[in-house]
Amino acid sequence: MTSRWRWPLRILALGYLTFLVVLPVGSIFFRAFQHGFATAWSAVTTPDALHALWLTFIVVLIAVPLDTAFGVGVALILSRHRFPGAWLLDAFVDLPLAVSPVVVGIALILVYGKTGWFGNWLAARGIQVIFSVPGIIMASATVALPYVVREVLPVLQEIGTDQEQAATTLGAKPLAIFRRITLPSIKRSLAYGVTLTTARVLGEFGGVVVVSGAIAGKTETLTLFISDSFDNLNIVGAYAGAVILALIALLVLAIFARDTTKEGRKHRWRSPSDPSPSDSATLLLSTTSASISPMAH
Repeated sequence: MTSRWRWPLRILALGYLTFLVVLPVGSIFFRAFQHGFATAWSAVTTPDALHALWLTFIVVLIAVPLDTAFGVGVALILSRHRFPGAWLLDAFVDLPLAVSPVVVGIALILVYGKTGWFGNWLAARGIQVIFSVPGIIMASATVALPYVVREVLPVLQEIGTDQEQAATTLGAKPLAIFRRITLPSIKRSLAYGVTLTTARVLGEFGGVVVVSGAIAGKTETLTLFISDSFDNLNIVGAYAGAVILALIALLVLAIFARDTTKEGRKHRWRSPSDPSPSDSATLLLSTTSASISPMAH
């Protein structure tokens, strides 16, 4: 690309982001605090608002680890094993991205609602999924399901299995191989997948509004609180809630950017004598060899 197009393209990209992101988000901050900080603070410290914030954190703390464990597991299965139907599993992973979140919510009602496939069985045991916190967690986890898989799978396919197989032949346990070889190799892609999953769970609306019933003070997440505030003409509360949601998302992105920068700086300033992440297999192999050699003698 010639240098004469460099600046026009940069200006075009910045202008596009400004009109789509910076100005709308900036207007939300302006509207939230135009009547003063005290008014905005009062709007987001009501019992319903605090419960919505607490419930949002609960959903994130449960749904994100579930999606992370599932994503890493499925990525390992698809990249390390050949079996009939692997293409079907690969396709099903992307299904939440292909359908509307509202469809996800309706599907959960058809399966776990009182008239659903398992609804009567669950109700007989005092378990309520729909219109309660478990349903919200399931809907949020479902719509964010693919992100960790799609970030980790290409990295696992790229690094191959040579180091893992070498460690296996020396007697290393599967857990040690994963912790010392596989995990360091996928750490950055996993962090990015977790970041995307967290952002998706934080902002989920369509699936959650269907399965939760949007009961104020009981099954309202922060996104539902914002929508309910608009419907009830609580404009300050809606804008203030949106600011809280935006700040949480920015905090998540900042943590990821900080870790990425720290990791890049570590690689940049590492001395020749320091081991690199690519040397993790060598470290594990040497440790395993050292533990095996006394037994051999």
